[in-house]
Amino acid sequence: MRGPRLPPSATQHRPELSGAPFEAMGVSLVFHPRNPYVPTVHMNVRMLAAQGANGKTVCWFGGGMDLTPYYGFDEDAQHFHATCKAALAPFGDDKYPRFKTWCDEYFVLKHRAEQRGVGGVFFDDFSELGFERSLAMMQAVGNGLLPAYVPIVQRRQDTVYGERERAFQLYRRGRYVEFNLVWDRGTHFGLQSGGRTESILLSMPPLASWSYQQVPEPGSPEAALYSRFLVPRDWA
Repeated sequence: MRGPRLPPSATQHRPELSGAPFEAMGVSLVFHPRNPYVPTVHMNVRMLAAQGANGKTVCWFGGGMDLTPYYGFDEDAQHFHATCKAALAPFGDDKYPRFKTWCDEYFVLKHRAEQRGVGGVFFDDFSELGFERSLAMMQAVGNGLLPAYVPIVQRRQDTVYGERERAFQLYRRGRYVEFNLVWDRGTHFGLQSGGRTESILLSMPPLASWSYQQVPEPGSPEAALYSRFLVPRDWA
């Protein structure tokens, strides 16, 4: 994607580039499995380049991946975070804890004071390792998706479920929609920059539902999602 002016969502932390011509490229993947015991996963990697007032091109990177379960399992969250940590290890011991905290702070439905899922890693406006190493770090995160997610799918894909689990999954998918439309900077960037709307909203789940003040039964697996998994924790 190319444009004559960076949209406001892209210059939030770089006001000196406000209105600069830009080029953006990236890959965004979201999987919404039908089985409620298989979590949703999101992975995005991207690079932006803009021409500053001095004529010099400025490049920076962003991305990450995060896991959104509907029925939580400790071993799934631990595996996902351990894989994220291993992917970032070659780029400094500080990267995983920094990006894990960044992910926890970013993927929050602020209007509900609720995490979207169990997190993962997230970074944005990143160029501190120089172009080549920053690019390599972004690629490592993208390449980490399959080893982070496929083993979880293999563990959960044959779990039997019924209408109760399916209804709860669709209810929780409503939270995913809320985050993407209200808070996600990537969605805002795409819409503000005049991108293809169908592509920008392709991350939405195919079905979702809402229910007024639904409260899960105490001691149920649904209640455990809120008390144990939708809170920031040190999973790795």
